[in-house]
Amino acid sequence: MKIGVIGANGKEGSLITAEAARRGHEVTSIVRSADKSTTDAYLVRDVYDLTTDDLKDFDVVVDAIGFSGPKVKKFVPSTQHLIDILTDTKVRLLVVGGAGSLYMDQKHDQQLYQTADFPAAVKPLSQEMGNALDLLRKSSLNWTYISPAANFNYQAKRTGQYVLAGEELTFDKDGQSEISYADYAIAMVDEIEQAKHQHERISVRW
Repeated sequence: MKIGVIGANGKEGSLITAEAARRGHEVTSIVRSADKSTTDAYLVRDVYDLTTDDLKDFDVVVDAIGFSGPKVKKFVPSTQHLIDILTDTKVRLLVVGGAGSLYMDQKHDQQLYQTADFPAAVKPLSQEMGNALDLLRKSSLNWTYISPAANFNYQAKRTGQYVLAGEELTFDKDGQSEISYADYAIAMVDEIEQAKHQHERISVRW
């Protein structure tokens, strides 16, 4: 399978790239500088400079771009740009989403970022990532948006295990909502291969 990873040099993007390559997929790093590529095959582009011709030959494109600080406002426009250039193609778009937009229960009347204890510093990014998800829902793309658990832990080890859930924040038997970056990458590549959740937002935890 031909897979392009936008943001392949980031923490999650690099793990997804490595996981997909480990399984024998043809992976291209889409990065802003050649020296940031994590694969031999790379495409040097800013996300806003990507065109339909750049991406149309991939089976799957993974959006693993990370924004922080004032740049969080770029999340929605970057998603809209990908929607614009991938519409009317056969390319699947999988997005590394956030936990903040997960719903607190099945009534779907409150999201995690709207709760009283949610960190104020993370709230703007969570809102923007939720808004980007809304754009995907309205699009005609074949997309999947994967939210991590509330505690998305880069330092935690790869276990090879995970639990898939839906739109709601869920917890393990000890009341924890956590997943490592490495196990999230496994879940992402499993979805790339199995395509069981097209046009859906899903979540992943231990």
